[in-house]
Amino acid sequence: MLGTSLNIMSYIESIEILHKNLPEAYLERIKDSINIIKCSKKQQFILEGTPVNGLFFICSGRVKVFKTGINDREQILRFVKQGEIVGHRGFGTRKSYAISAIALEDTILCNLSNELLDKMLKELPALTYDLMLFYANELSASESKVKAIAQMTVREKVIDTLLYIDRKFGRNLKGYLDLQLSRKEIAAFAGTTDDQVIRTLSSLKKDGLINIVGKRIGIHDRAQLSKEISDHNFFLQS
Repeated sequence: MLGTSLNIMSYIESIEILHKNLPEAYLERIKDSINIIKCSKKQQFILEGTPVNGLFFICSGRVKVFKTGINDREQILRFVKQGEIVGHRGFGTRKSYAISAIALEDTILCNLSNELLDKMLKELPALTYDLMLFYANELSASESKVKAIAQMTVREKVIDTLLYIDRKFGRNLKGYLDLQLSRKEIAAFAGTTDDQVIRTLSSLKKDGLINIVGKRIGIHDRAQLSKEISDHNFFLQS
């Protein structure tokens, strides 16, 4: 864990929902109850089925959130970046986490225990309101994704995944998507298989819509990719 009062204040500044809703005097009062945790790349900090230990806010780094299904098959639910929340469905009456979470790179987390968060929500109406909006948006996005996964073809699922990554993480200086994923991870998020992802990426490259170098994927024609899934616009902005 990372410690000093100065560190905690600076980490909170990187989390908009906390920074804008925690008065400095209030933050000073509770700072000793806030845990700042450093995770190395590929380190798992939430294990599905383990007792709930509050919410995790991402101060820096990137995280994947997933569930394990039949035959230990991984289903990635979402990717999380700086300022976002992990473990929020465990807050409340739930006794154990329904998801797992792993750092995709060196990551710093701000952990608020259920007891501390309960106290904050009762004392800070603005924070309660913003978290309520967050939960509503998350529910809407989850419902939209379920509908999209059920109706999309394999090609559409892969395209939707690439556009989601592009929207959420942008591109690096060389123009490639700024989140490097394995074909297995793309399949686990898209709801398809590794082989289908490989064939679809090859087809998209052949059509001149993307380019591929190793694990790196670049988007050549975003407009055309978006057009291919235009019938599923309800999910495009999630």
